[in-house]
Amino acid sequence: MPDLDSGHIFLTTMAPIKPGAPKDNPQTSYEQRVRIALAKFPTANQSPATVEDRYNSPFARNLRNHLARMFVLNDTIYNGRITQNPLLAQLTGNKQSVPQPVDRLNAPYLIFCADVDAVSEVGDPLPTELSPPQARAVRDAYARTLWETMEEELRDVYSNCYGFDDVNSAEDFASYLNRCHVETTMPFHDYYLELETAKFHNLPLTPLLVGVLAPLAFGLLALVMWLFGAATVPMLGWPTLPTWILSIGLGIVLAVLAIKFAISNGEKPLAPAKYDDLPSVLKGLYIQQKFSQFFIENQGLPPDQLHAAFGSFVAEHEPGNLNAMTQKPGVISSADPTNVTLKDASPT
Repeated sequence: MPDLDSGHIFLTTMAPIKPGAPKDNPQTSYEQRVRIALAKFPTANQSPATVEDRYNSPFARNLRNHLARMFVLNDTIYNGRITQNPLLAQLTGNKQSVPQPVDRLNAPYLIFCADVDAVSEVGDPLPTELSPPQARAVRDAYARTLWETMEEELRDVYSNCYGFDDVNSAEDFASYLNRCHVETTMPFHDYYLELETAKFHNLPLTPLLVGVLAPLAFGLLALVMWLFGAATVPMLGWPTLPTWILSIGLGIVLAVLAIKFAISNGEKPLAPAKYDDLPSVLKGLYIQQKFSQFFIENQGLPPDQLHAAFGSFVAEHEPGNLNAMTQKPGVISSADPTNVTLKDASPT
């Protein structure tokens, strides 16, 4: 299914950028204004070069974004001519000296890609399947969250795009992004931890091959027997000529059905992994760091002291609580207390 895999929506939108420049600032085109607005976006504090930056990415203001990216696509990339054997080109009248048509975009586009939990409310279980209306509802909920958490930045960027002039609310922005929505089948991540027990949609290749090849082989055998004068199939008593025709026909039908099954099997979204939602990922990062420090500090303790220390660790960090004592989005480490969502504090 497009857009959905492993419990996540892989959102792609394309917003056409206006041509020319605004009348009040004719020196700067709309395309350049988009680039300037994107350049102003703070980078997430997720690398040694940015960990001390004062500002964090605006996409880190909510618990929806596993990944988010915006960029300007000026035009399609020309990959060269569609090659053809020179002799065949000569015979078919394909003149190699004549330029082939080149795909071009009708305008530069603002591309927005995001990988988000396919839920309408943070904390809801990740789905395996979504109907088209349900997928639309998830995209709309995400768009409303973006508007509520980073309206200023969104206006700064999208005000240079077609159709954005009438966007004045979260609902308007959700409708706008839906008009710009492009289906995608390319996941952006993989959180699976237990590959052996994951419910992948493995293709039953051997049964499919046997089911297709068996009637074809039987039909071929019946044809050979008919060519050598045998009127019926031994032990079965079936006439060889009709048996050959029906077997080959059955094999072709089964081959078509097998191909359709393989395609539909590949199109089915994977089930979400056990800890695939963003709150679980952030909690996992937090516990990983804190438990590593606990391990270092408590090596060599007697069993009773180690047991007591571990009890204190669990009481302090609450591994089962995804809403508190967890790492905030957009940061690389929980070492800084400001990067931690503390108890009795709503996540940001």
